Amino acid sequence: MQIIINQELRDYIDPLTTHEYLALERSLLKEGCRDALVLWGETLIDGHNRYAICQKHNIPFQTKQNDTFQSVEDVMLWMIDNHLARRSVSSFQRGVLALRKKEIITTRRKDKSSKEKAAEAELAAKEPDPVSVETRDEIAKVAGLSKPAVAQIEKIRKAATPELVEAVRAGTISINTAATISSLPSEQQVAAVAGGKKELQQAARQLRQVRTPRVSSETMAATTTATETTSPTMETTTHSIDHSAPASASASATATASASAETSEIERLRIENQALKQQIAELTAQLSAVQAN
Repeated sequence: MQIIINQELRDYIDPLTTHEYLALERSLLKEGCRDALVLWGETLIDGHNRYAICQKHNIPFQTKQNDTFQSVEDVMLWMIDNHLARRSVSSFQRGVLALRKKEIITTRRKDKSSKEKAAEAELAAKEPDPVSVETRDEIAKVAGLSKPAVAQIEKIRKAATPELVEAVRAGTISINTAATISSLPSEQQVAAVAGGKKELQQAARQLRQVRTPRVSSETMAATTTATETTSPTMETTTHSIDHSAPASASASATATASASAETSEIERLRIENQALKQQIAELTAQLSAVQAN
């Protein structure tokens, strides 16, 4: 029997890691190929790794047909659902698969005529799709992830370099860390990956600190000094008010206090801004040093 390998279908699902591939190879050598390979006509649609290993070691295998598909997109949707049902698929891979499913369905609906869309909507009202992926909520449910995790995976797919994607796919770093690192320019992402797990985690931690800077004790002291500096002005203004007009005095004092508070707030923001610029400069210098090495 001739078996055709469709490169697009073979590469559609992320490849096994080296460890996973070797574990599968040992299992096939010891126990044989117990599960049949799935074909669509003569095209292999499930079992690409098993097929390659069986061919390499002359291990016998069985095949079975699935002729229910009308197009390659149908096959892809089936492959996605098939892999999502497996326990060994990582959280990152599950998120990627669910997002791919949404992309196929969205593209299909755009290409349909108004009549087809109306018929589909009527059918959906009668028989709701149990695995709909219209919203991020539904994508998260299909993937078995939280909505924030799905959003992070979307960001990784859009902005991460291949090196960073491989790091999170292999489990070297978490989805959260990879999403943070993907905010950096491409060359700095590559440099961080080259530095290893600790370097990636440190870069992510520094980026988070830059985004949400904490007010240091020096900043607090400077803010306090600025506040104290404005106090004499408040006191002088208050004492110079005509005590025969209490309503006017109260309004004037309130205005002075408000102006003083605004001055203190501006000073605090200025100091925080300087601290933030310094943190960004230090982070950029560290990443440049890693890239240079």
